[in-house]
Amino acid sequence: MKAIEIRETGGPSVLQVVERPAPEIGGPDDILVKLKAAGVNPVDTKVRRNGPLVPDGLPAVLGCDGAGVVEAAGAGVTRFKPGDEVWFCWGGIGGSVGNYAEYIVLDNQLAQAKPRAVDFIQAGAAPLVLLTAWEALHDRARLSEGQRVLIHGGAGGVGHVAIQLAKAAGARVCTTVSSPEKADFVHALGAEYCINYQEEDLVASIMKWSEGQGVDIALDTIGPEVFRQTIPAMAHYGDLVTILDPGPELDLTEARMRNLRISLELMLTPMLRDLPRARTHQGDILRRCAKLIDHGDLQIHVSQTFPLTQAEAAHRLIEKGHVTGKLALVMD
Repeated sequence: MKAIEIRETGGPSVLQVVERPAPEIGGPDDILVKLKAAGVNPVDTKVRRNGPLVPDGLPAVLGCDGAGVVEAAGAGVTRFKPGDEVWFCWGGIGGSVGNYAEYIVLDNQLAQAKPRAVDFIQAGAAPLVLLTAWEALHDRARLSEGQRVLIHGGAGGVGHVAIQLAKAAGARVCTTVSSPEKADFVHALGAEYCINYQEEDLVASIMKWSEGQGVDIALDTIGPEVFRQTIPAMAHYGDLVTILDPGPELDLTEARMRNLRISLELMLTPMLRDLPRARTHQGDILRRCAKLIDHGDLQIHVSQTFPLTQAEAAHRLIEKGHVTGKLALVMD
């Protein structure tokens, strides 16, 4: 099978097209999936640059999420049969298991039935960002109806699904963008208020929208500086969640005065720390998101696709920043 492999860390050019033996089912609970598409995520570029997240992880096949068709199932598998369409988030953090490939073997409990309303490209690009956004909003911030929610980077991969998840929960959503075109995009997804961070003051804009109260929940998808700037835009007793490292030099004086609950979100933890119960919870999240997708309440925007063999070009594009929605690799 064709796969994209890294044997050393570095720039996009270290992504190499190789021929590998197709993986085989190793246990009664395994399924063999012929991949149709895989998401391209910022974490992929970080693993490529900085190294695998597991010891002795080189050579490695990247790609944390994908979608495809079950080709074979172990003797103990009752959930799936050959021909079933599945999506999942598994692999891509080091070693031979990843989704930048034509086939993958995984425990059947890690996969879920693909939403019927989307194609393989949308399904393959979705799991990682959906899990991240859901855990950040529902599990960390305890999202509830009627709250005011700020999503930073609303046109991005995590941001564009976070807007929709918050809206589906009955929240009022504000978001930040970098252009009028992206403002149109996020408004169509359900954002009530939009801030062009290149032209408008974040805190002043939030206070205007929230009638001086601040936002109940904020999701930082950008980094330390945006995290710090968001603190004075929060309502007292609010929830500030970041999916990135907020940095070592962090003045939390104002956050303490506002009694903020600050949370960190990394959806890879169940894979990195081998937490079966947490993986089961993530499966439940994907099933809930599939229902939202099939009911027309959640869409996955893939702005560009690349053949598997052009993974290098996909990495170069995502590292430029400002991608709208998601990028995906296509195997066929």
